[in-house]
Amino acid sequence: MLSKPETNEYPRYYKEYVNNVPEGALDQILEVQLKETMNLLKDLSEEMAEFRYAPKKWTIKEVIGHITDTERIMCYRLLCIARGDQEMLPGYNDDEYVRRGNFNRFSLPELLHHQSLVRQNTIILLCSMEEEALLQRGKANGSELTARAIAYIIAGHEIHHRTLIKDRYLNSGN
Repeated sequence: MLSKPETNEYPRYYKEYVNNVPEGALDQILEVQLKETMNLLKDLSEEMAEFRYAPKKWTIKEVIGHITDTERIMCYRLLCIARGDQEMLPGYNDDEYVRRGNFNRFSLPELLHHQSLVRQNTIILLCSMEEEALLQRGKANGSELTARAIAYIIAGHEIHHRTLIKDRYLNSGN
């Protein structure tokens, strides 16, 4: 079973994400997360999915698009680092990705389907890797981290945003 990364395996700003991931088999945690997110959002109206809790904040559709894009990017980083790539992998501007992703043009079921496919790909990739590969160190966005840490960051990032959706969108009295 893959254990949580040590704090020296990722930049400090990812600490919340890693700490929020429960103990257990990460592939199973990722599967459960997907089900929880789908169950949380599957019955939302399109109107609610385009709700912003404050001006200039993302809609729920944009948050789902952001989670999906981030997982795509992190999964690529995980693959590169696990395979021994020592090149600096680029960062990205999440606000610009959301703006250019134009996620509000998709239906909520379409966005959830995209997220499901990306998550399934992440799980397949993670399960195909040996522990030695997951302990490889590489560089992304100006920092050093391990492939294992990236896998936990993926899980923690979804937890972070699902909590925000519950607290700021679904419990906002809208």
